Amino acid sequence: MSQAQEVQVTHSTSVAETQSVSEQSTMKKVMRRLIPFILLCYVVSYLDRINVGFAALTMNKDLGLTPSQFGLGAGLFFIGYFFFEIPSNLALHRFGARMWISRIMISWGVISMLTAFVVGPKSFALARFFLGMAEAGFTPGIYLYFTKWFPGQWRGKATAFFLIGIPVANIIGSPLSGALMELHGLWGYKGWQVLLLLEALPAVLLGVACLFLLPDRPSKARWLTPREQQWLEAELANEQNILAARHGNKLRDAFVNWRVFALAGANFCGIIGSLSIGLWLPQIIKEFGLPSHQVGLVAAVPYIVGAIAMTLWARLANSSDKRLFFVAGAITVAAVSIAISAFMHDPLLKMLAITVAVASILSFQATFWAIPSGFLTGRAAAGGLALIVSIGNLGGFVGPSMIGFIREATQGFTYPLIFVAGALLLGAVITLALGDPAKAQK
Repeated sequence: MSQAQEVQVTHSTSVAETQSVSEQSTMKKVMRRLIPFILLCYVVSYLDRINVGFAALTMNKDLGLTPSQFGLGAGLFFIGYFFFEIPSNLALHRFGARMWISRIMISWGVISMLTAFVVGPKSFALARFFLGMAEAGFTPGIYLYFTKWFPGQWRGKATAFFLIGIPVANIIGSPLSGALMELHGLWGYKGWQVLLLLEALPAVLLGVACLFLLPDRPSKARWLTPREQQWLEAELANEQNILAARHGNKLRDAFVNWRVFALAGANFCGIIGSLSIGLWLPQIIKEFGLPSHQVGLVAAVPYIVGAIAMTLWARLANSSDKRLFFVAGAITVAAVSIAISAFMHDPLLKMLAITVAVASILSFQATFWAIPSGFLTGRAAAGGLALIVSIGNLGGFVGPSMIGFIREATQGFTYPLIFVAGALLLGAVITLALGDPAKAQK
């Protein structure tokens, strides 16, 4: 009998002791209590990292930023994120999500506000680097937090709901950012300064709220009954013991597992697509000759479609035992759609292709994150998830930077979009080569 099987047999006793607990009612209660608030936090975090794309509509001229300087500066967010991601996630694992996520949100909110007062390329680049440093650990920290609350397929559902924050941030943020850009002169500030100040404030307020609304684990949740706490803690402990027996749970186990690095590579390619579009889409649409508030409305359309698509795609993936094909299939469609958009000059056709690409990238992200959390646990999960996110987030530096340099050299978006399509296609190849880590032995 294997170690994993022995753990499963041992678990049968705790299951019997908690038979009176309904899994459906307990987990639905957990979903209702945690996911809406976490989703709101993610919406704010994603908005604060991409709103600079709207600010750029007038900020670049005011600060004298060239396309390459904007792309480089915007991308430096992810360099700061990269260096501080793993230490931040290990700190969260040690000190608990409630305190650490609160610290992350308050610090990034303050720095995001200060970005409104940059005066040129150097201060803009420095502000973006410090913003990434402050926000480091938030996304993998949430994924790690889910492993302490959601067993099995419930974690896949929680992850899918959490990632709806990406399109929601764009659906809300695009029109809002476009409208705030029109408030030029408010308090004596320029439109892009008003935008950065007002959209950063919610992060600080939510950071304070985290201290009261995010219990570290089920045993500390007053809204669960003692039996529900006991059942959920037992389920999670059993699952983590099985994963530890199969894949290890030490920090070193993550750093010597080649699958972690393969997932990081696939995530890197996906983020090149996601953040490149997110940061440059307002300027792509601006070339259609639209004013700022209309740019915001048009930019929201791909994410409205994407929110629906990723929800349906994640549901299909969760009901299938071949999740990997859903992940690879989504990013492949994204690559083809971006390549098609590169050669479209009609605004309607170009936006149609970009909409399909955005929906496909979001579907990739909604299904991707259930893979690493399906075989990592303990400190291996803390380090492994942070490693996947931190290496992946380098795509947020490479993508926008390369688009800026290529656009400056070619005076258009055709070749930059081809570059993004190639990166997405590489991500599909890496994903297919990975196999299913959850079914593999250590």
